[in-house]
Amino acid sequence: MPDSPVPADRADARSRIVDAASRLLRDGGSRAVTTRAVAQAAGVPAPTIFRLFGDKDGLLDAVAEHVMAAYTAAKSERAASEDGDPVEDLRAAWRAHIDFGLANPDLYALLAAPGRLQRSPATAAGAEVLEARVARVAAAGLLRVSEPRAVGMIHAAGSGVVLALLGRPEGERDSGLADAMLESVLGGILAAGPAAPASGPAALAVALLASVPDLPALSDAERTLLTEWLTRAVAELQG
Repeated sequence: MPDSPVPADRADARSRIVDAASRLLRDGGSRAVTTRAVAQAAGVPAPTIFRLFGDKDGLLDAVAEHVMAAYTAAKSERAASEDGDPVEDLRAAWRAHIDFGLANPDLYALLAAPGRLQRSPATAAGAEVLEARVARVAAAGLLRVSEPRAVGMIHAAGSGVVLALLGRPEGERDSGLADAMLESVLGGILAAGPAAPASGPAALAVALLASVPDLPALSDAERTLLTEWLTRAVAELQG
């Protein structure tokens, strides 16, 4: 137990504790994140952890948010520079997500907890990056389901693949599962290949819906009405 006093700056103390706990979680898993170990690594008395985070679960939530925020910032930076094939960019993002989950098993279990999307700003920001990527696919005329449906399918499949792989010993994991699942999902949401956008009503309606904000000469009321019509049409077409 360190004898140094609690730092006067509460934010600095919190940051030091979260950084220390993040390192312990990454290197030794959740079992390594004990109050004593975190206090020693951060250079603060153990009671400081309880004052700032309430309990170990509160600390782990803060760690998950901290790591997810860094991961999301990197995702956002990559997404901002993407200007090529939107489907290939989506594939690359999928692989990065799978790699992140497998490299951070204990953290991913925290991130996958029910309700985290609603209470985590970083996770919500990550979802917005996925939504933006799917919107690019829709705008290219390549999507035959609604954007929310596509986002939901990709998110559910990605989370499921990571959890399924983590549930197996590392040497027994199906190395092709992630790619196979992605191709299955893409087969369900894409209307055609990138070289030949589909002309079916579902793909056209989804593409037009994605373009409504950029259509010229429309009032806000007209945009709202057109969005409502197209949303209803897409819902009916996708079943």
